[in-house]
Parts: sequence; structure tokens; C-alpha cells
Amino acid sequence: MHSEQKNSLPVLIAGGGIGGLAAALALTRQGFHVKVMEQAPEIGEIGAGIQLGPNAFHAFDALGVGEKARSRAVYTDYMVMHDAIDEYQVGKIPTGPEFIARFGNPYAVIHRVDVHQSLLEGAQETGRVEIVTSSRVERIEQDADSVTVFDQHGQAHRGQALIGADGVKSVVRAQFVNDPARVTGHVVYRAVVEKKDFPVDLQWNAASIWVGPNCHLVHYPLRGGEQYNVVVTFHSREQEEWGVRDGSKEEVQSYFQGICPKARQLIDLPKTWKRWATADREPIGQWSFGRVTLLGDAAHPTTQYMAQGACMAIEDAVTLGEALRTENNDFANAFNLYQRARVSRTARIVLSGREMGRLYHAKGVERLVRNDLWRGRTPERFYDAMEWLYGWNVSNCLSAAAH
Repeated sequence: MHSEQKNSLPVLIAGGGIGGLAAALALTRQGFHVKVMEQAPEIGEIGAGIQLGPNAFHAFDALGVGEKARSRAVYTDYMVMHDAIDEYQVGKIPTGPEFIARFGNPYAVIHRVDVHQSLLEGAQETGRVEIVTSSRVERIEQDADSVTVFDQHGQAHRGQALIGADGVKSVVRAQFVNDPARVTGHVVYRAVVEKKDFPVDLQWNAASIWVGPNCHLVHYPLRGGEQYNVVVTFHSREQEEWGVRDGSKEEVQSYFQGICPKARQLIDLPKTWKRWATADREPIGQWSFGRVTLLGDAAHPTTQYMAQGACMAIEDAVTLGEALRTENNDFANAFNLYQRARVSRTARIVLSGREMGRLYHAKGVERLVRNDLWRGRTPERFYDAMEWLYGWNVSNCLSAAAH
């Protein structure tokens, strides 16, 4: 096959979510045309607010959508953790000027839809991204210089390579790895509440968490402070299956016994809830299989406790682009380099998430230990502890691959 002919093939991406669109942008910046296959009938995003560390803004800038994302985010003054039983302040981390000076970018909160929209606009503006909706990957074949993806209609899509960015229940991962999910038994309820309905005594410009026995609650402002994101998590009494459905007000209210009235207000606010039964998977050392690689939740599904799921997917995309640039767009070599650069970092997020969940939900004496952990800790010491996470940027994104 002549190289010109070969190079006219697009790169295929399974999944048009945050990871898939970030990957599309990274690939167009390396000169590729991209075809995104999205199983939903329209391209979009569900969910509510997410948190963005400085690492996410470094990544947005590298993808050329920094200004779009910045204009839609809310910049918090601090992160704060309170004990949900007695209101004790476990830890408070300022995210103002000192934090920005340290990490080169702010901490922010944003609606998932606004992250997705920023990436989608960026992708559309390149003129190199084709998006096919109602297209679900069923199986994948590859030869020496191309990949063919068959969708549910039996249609064949041929490309130079395939990025599996098809989320926590990735079909691409199932074909190459086929490992079980690890259902946590933790249930997450998420909702967005209008400012007028949100308690005045909780209208803080902060990423705020209330930690209680077998449960926790999170709130922060969205959309210029006109709305508030509310997230509550509890250990379910039921045998949970991994998935999303509508939640019931009665169920959520049945769980939070012994929580202080100030935090309890949050449970009574939303009119409608979406309910996630969460899971992760054991970290794996191999994501790349010839001309196929995994990205985002397909590669490293994690629980939400580190608030880094979307950030990691966007970092993945940037790192993949850098790996291609370094390897002169040789997919097999670049995919190998990308994987080596990302496996340990993303596994650390998965494993830290599990530990953080345990810390949040501590009870008895373990709760007392948790409440003592950060007593008297200065902002600088918090920042030192966060350096591994927030110190990521495009210039160091491949450095882990050298070790």
C-alpha cells in the first residue's frame, strides 16, 4: 500500500465523550483526520459538575481550547472538608493566588456539559473531525497497516488506528482485555440546584465535602454561581449492579442518619436525582494492542473520590499527541510510549481513589484518626502533597516513560 493512500485513512475513535473529543483534538494537531464513532443518537454529555485541577488547564491549553474552558468555569477560593457529624473542619486548602503561583493554573469547577462543549467546538473548528452518531463498536480487526471497526449495523469503518475512548463499559477493552469490573457497593446521587433554592449558609465559593460514616456529601457552585452541584454518596444496602438510573428522594433520605442539620439540608434540596452505582477495575499494565489503544475511563476506570476522572482522560489525550509527535506518527511505537507514560500515574489515581473513599467514610476510631490527619498543616505542605498530581504539564507528560 502506498503511504499516500495509507495516510488518507482517518484515525478512528470509539466514543464521543470528553476523552474521545480530547483525543480527536490531539490527533488533528498532529495532522490527522479523525472519525469519531458515538453510540448515542446525538453527541453530548450527561451528569453534573466536575472539578478541574491545574493539570486540566495545562491540558486544555495544549489542545487549544484553554480559553473556551476558562470562560465556562467557576474559580474556587478554597477546598474544604468538614466532619458531617459535628461540623469539625478537617482541612482547608486555599486555591487562590498562592495555589496558582505554585501550579501555574487555577482550581476550578465546571459543568461536564461545558467541558464537552469546549472540546466539541475545538474539534469542529479544525474541520478534520467527522462525528458519526448511533454508531456502536461491535468488533475490531486489524492488519499490518490498518484497523477495521464493525458497528451494530454491520458497517465497516477503516482507519489507520483506533483509540478506544468508549468509557467505563468499553467494548474495545472487552475485546482485548475482557477483565471484570469491581463494583464498590457505593452509590452516588448527583443533581444541580438553582442558587435561589440553595441554602445561603452553604453558598461558599469552594469545593466542599462533608465526610460521614459510610457516606459523604459534596457541593460547589456552577455556571457563574447561578447553580450549585450537589453530590451525595453512601454505601448501599442492596446488591448493586454497575450502572446509572433515576434516583428516588426516599432512598437517599433513608441513608444519612446522624448527619448534622447543616449538611443534611443538601439531601432535601434536589427535585430530581440521577443515581450511579459505581465501580472501577484493577489497573492493568497493557492498554495498547498493535494499532489499537485505550484512553480515559476505558483504560483506567476509577471511582470519583480523587475528582480526576475527566482530567485524566484529557491528560491521556495530550500525552498521546506528544507520543505521536515524538515517534513521528508511528502508531505502534507511539502507543507503546503513551502507555508507558500513563499506566503508573492513572493507576495511582485508581488506587488513591479507593483509599480516599475509605478515608471519607471512616467511622469509630478511624474517623478520629482521619480528623487528626491534617491538623495544623500549612497550605505549603498541602501543595507539596499535591505536587505529583497538579504538577503535570505538557513538557513533563512523557517523563514517566523513561523510568
